[in-house]
Amino acid sequence: MRHLFLSSAAAVALLATPIHAADLALIVANENYDVLPDVSRGDDAAQASEAFRARGFQVLTRSDATAADILDGLADFAAAAPLAERVVVILTGRFVQSDRETWLLPIDSRAPTLAALPRGALPLSLVMTVLANHPGRAVLLLGPDDDSGAVAPYLTAGVGPLDVPQGVTVLTGSPRAVAGFAGDTLAQPGAVLATAAARAGLGHSGFLSPDLVLIPRTGDAPGLAEQTAEAAFWQAITQQDTESAYLAYLDRYPDGPNAAEARSRIAAIRSDPARLAAETEAALALSRDARREIQRDLSLLGYNTRGIDGIFGAGTRGAIGNWQGENAFQATGYLTRDQIQRLDAQAERRAAELEAEAEARRAQQEQQDRAYWAETGAAGDEPGLRAYLNRYPDGVFAEVAQDRLAVIESEKRQQAAAQDRAAWDHAVQIDTARAYQDYLIAFPQGAFASEANARLTILNAQAENADEEQVAIAAEQALHLDLFTRRLIEQRLAKMGFKPGSVDGTFDDHTRRAIRRYQSSRDMTPTGYLNEDTVVQIMADTLFGR
Repeated sequence: MRHLFLSSAAAVALLATPIHAADLALIVANENYDVLPDVSRGDDAAQASEAFRARGFQVLTRSDATAADILDGLADFAAAAPLAERVVVILTGRFVQSDRETWLLPIDSRAPTLAALPRGALPLSLVMTVLANHPGRAVLLLGPDDDSGAVAPYLTAGVGPLDVPQGVTVLTGSPRAVAGFAGDTLAQPGAVLATAAARAGLGHSGFLSPDLVLIPRTGDAPGLAEQTAEAAFWQAITQQDTESAYLAYLDRYPDGPNAAEARSRIAAIRSDPARLAAETEAALALSRDARREIQRDLSLLGYNTRGIDGIFGAGTRGAIGNWQGENAFQATGYLTRDQIQRLDAQAERRAAELEAEAEARRAQQEQQDRAYWAETGAAGDEPGLRAYLNRYPDGVFAEVAQDRLAVIESEKRQQAAAQDRAAWDHAVQIDTARAYQDYLIAFPQGAFASEANARLTILNAQAENADEEQVAIAAEQALHLDLFTRRLIEQRLAKMGFKPGSVDGTFDDHTRRAIRRYQSSRDMTPTGYLNEDTVVQIMADTLFGR
């Protein structure tokens, strides 16, 4: 089975392909679902196939289509669409929507979830990407079932708001109405779509001029409909404003009313190196994730992109330009494919160097840690355990030391006088420097005096570093990390042996300790809070499989 889910860029790049071939129709008509409720008259639209074939269309029909059927049909459709003059897509069946996308479900769908949808459902944004290359000559007919309401978290039944490209006509109605309109009207020469759609009770969005005709009658001279199609095509071309787009216009309309302007704009683009560089990068159609990887690469190499968000703003463009200048490239601020590969290779090498440095530093720290433990906490007495924790609060044996001190404290509790124990419990409950000082005043030789002094040391250190901690907290909050990213960070910390506790996206005391351990191993300030540099390094380690 061929895999079809093309990137938007691949589909848009097809715009420059010569367009002189048969018209094309894709029909997916789903009625009989395996598990989900059936759709009444859902497969009627397949009957329009013959009407379109009679008009010279290449027709790709999938009736009661499984996920595999949809992928196969869509692959054939995307391959044929760049050479088609007119393109029609008819989709009937069960649809679901999120706040940003609408999908047609294959008949072998089970109860849909947002995570499972991309594996088998047909996203309408992908269809729109292909249709966008045929402005004024592209029609999308949608026949959803009449269900509504929530389907699953983030999903609702039906067709949601669509981002319709310039020059694409979208008509929507019941499966029965769509089937009748497709065969009896849309496939007939000379049919004025606006009038016919209103008569059939179809809703519409996108491009629908009062005189739009998809299939002209044989022998008709180019008239208003052709002029409308040319105008819509030119408007779409100017929105893209690229050399390939203007060449596509000239291929379709070599003597068109905007041909001279198209040639003029091509000449202007070719004489502007910065513009050429921008178009070269645009032709790569980098995804948001690909852009994030580039920003991570630049950050790893010491070029400040002012964020890793997949958006190439002034900070990223400046970082790219600086990297280009230092690598004997013209500093345009826009990347070529070869430059991206070189940048990635440099970043991978730098990540490996950082990992090696971190491992060496970690080994040295651990050797010192273990040696100090042998001289202090290994004996198991309270002074030795506290001395170790004072030097290495996040050390290799920190958990062991804390556990042993807890046992010692428990034994003291059993031996302590009732007043001493009550005073200590009160201090622990309040957990402030003043509370522990009050305890020591009342019980200077109390059973818990050493614990009180140890806690005072920690609280006083925290007070001294309160401003720095607030800065660190604010830096982490500014990252706006989602739950998935937080879990990924915990997974990475666990894999490297920093013991972050449960991998649940909740940064508790175990996670904070693990972050401090990681930061120390990378020669960063061990705040226990994430900042951009820490996230860049952790994500880079994940990206390069370390």
